[in-house]
Amino acid sequence: MDANTPPKSGTSFFKTCFNGVNALSGVGILSIPYALSQGGWLSVLIFTTIAVICFYTGILLQRCIDSSSLVKTYPDIGELAFGRKGRIIVAIFMYLELYLVAIDFMILEGDNLEKLFPSVNFHVAGLKIGGKQGFVLIFSMLVLPTTWFRSLNALAYVSVGGILASIILIASVAWVGAFDGIGFHEKGVLLNWAGIPTAMSLYSFCFSGHAVFPMIYSGMSNRKMFPAVLLLCFIICTLGYGLMGVIGYLMYGDSLMSQITLNLPSRNLSSSIAIYTTLINPFTKFALLVTPIAEAIEDSLHVGKNKAVSLSIRTALVVSTTIVALVVPFFAYAVALTGSLLSGTATMLLPCACYLKIRSRTCRKLGFEQVVCVAIIIVGVGVVVVGTYSSLKQIFQSL
Repeated sequence: MDANTPPKSGTSFFKTCFNGVNALSGVGILSIPYALSQGGWLSVLIFTTIAVICFYTGILLQRCIDSSSLVKTYPDIGELAFGRKGRIIVAIFMYLELYLVAIDFMILEGDNLEKLFPSVNFHVAGLKIGGKQGFVLIFSMLVLPTTWFRSLNALAYVSVGGILASIILIASVAWVGAFDGIGFHEKGVLLNWAGIPTAMSLYSFCFSGHAVFPMIYSGMSNRKMFPAVLLLCFIICTLGYGLMGVIGYLMYGDSLMSQITLNLPSRNLSSSIAIYTTLINPFTKFALLVTPIAEAIEDSLHVGKNKAVSLSIRTALVVSTTIVALVVPFFAYAVALTGSLLSGTATMLLPCACYLKIRSRTCRKLGFEQVVCVAIIIVGVGVVVVGTYSSLKQIFQSL
């Protein structure tokens, strides 16, 4: 299908915006104040630069899809550029990132629910299950039906919940600062060189929706509107993240913890609202993460049309993420590391490398766009190497 002959039954402009904003505004919103406290006020420039780069690489993915009617997914782009090897490399990075973020959501739910209800234990068929493990199991059962939706139209309604959750989260944190005696008095530092690698990794993680972009683009009813949708999504998310970062940093300064919710005063209505909202966010996004993995498995087994098999695959994915979240409860550290490693690769390196390769077949000249792509690849390598090193170092210091 060509870009000019769009699927008439696809998602509308606003539903696509909901899905796009939901894909971008993830758990990063909780750690953005911490990222700002690590890098200092001037690291906002790095944050803005990464947002612009990620928007541009999102447009590059669209151009790659438009260059061939056979291309529908991110791995298809890899295959078009670099053949079978390209497909495998893109698939590994993309599905691993989605899978690990899904596991991170499970752990996030367990941690925050345990903070709300510290003394809860579960007894099932004579077995005693710890609070955190019990909460992870409950979350997996509740989120399972959302992964059974086949259409992006249905997912758009779930996405609205995710966007509302982000808005309520920012508002309730601001309320704590304004009316609950915390205030916005912290000065912060202008620049902290030592914390820049951490800030950079977390900023990159905030804008890693690229694995889902091809699916969102292919499902649009009017695909010519994609650049406008993407721009709107990035503006909304950059402003939301920026607002949360500034509010959090002014409230707590250098004493910020990795999640803003952990700093909030306990047994306080607005704090409780913030934590409950944090719990809603993964619930609304889990399906967006699992759907591309499920579709890839269905395509490779040629069972996309079989509803029973499709449901089984999606259920198996939820079960496996639950098991990993239960077995490896300290996985959050590893996911932060994988976020810097995989997000930088999927959002900066791969889109530019694939676009340059596909473009080189029709245009041999070195133009401005090619120079920009090479510059982004250099920045991406920096983010991946420095971010991965600093994350590993922090993990070993925490052991």
